[in-house]
Amino acid sequence: MSKTLDHIDMRMLRELQQDATLSQRDLADRVGLSQNACWRRLKALTDGGVLKGSTARIAREKLGLKLVVFVMLRTRHHSKDWLQAFRNHVLTIPEVVDFHRIGGDYDYQLKVVTQDMTTYDKVYQRLIEKVELDSVTSYFAMEAIAEGRPLPL
Repeated sequence: MSKTLDHIDMRMLRELQQDATLSQRDLADRVGLSQNACWRRLKALTDGGVLKGSTARIAREKLGLKLVVFVMLRTRHHSKDWLQAFRNHVLTIPEVVDFHRIGGDYDYQLKVVTQDMTTYDKVYQRLIEKVELDSVTSYFAMEAIAEGRPLPL
């Protein structure tokens, strides 16, 4: 973004994190702007890459997605080619909802959301079928205390 975000931009972002379905009129009213000024700021935030679309937060349990698994991966391979192949492979697995390269004892962390242990095992088998990994450790979430929280703006 070429300009620094001001307090109105930050307020708009906070409001949108709480409810991305707000109309421009409602958003403008909440932050004290005209609709035109609100539209211009939204366009600038989008063009600047700050806003990356909007999504719906879905109650995964209502869809039978009751198992959340944090998968910690360690590898001995760190070449550019291996990394690209690994990234491409993991991104083909729709149950992987978060994917991070991390520092510390492990190299990667995945968040997998699925129906049950049987379905997770299929994800696990798919994960290890095309790339060599040194270790795979799975941590099963027992309770989601806070999930999908807004960014601290």
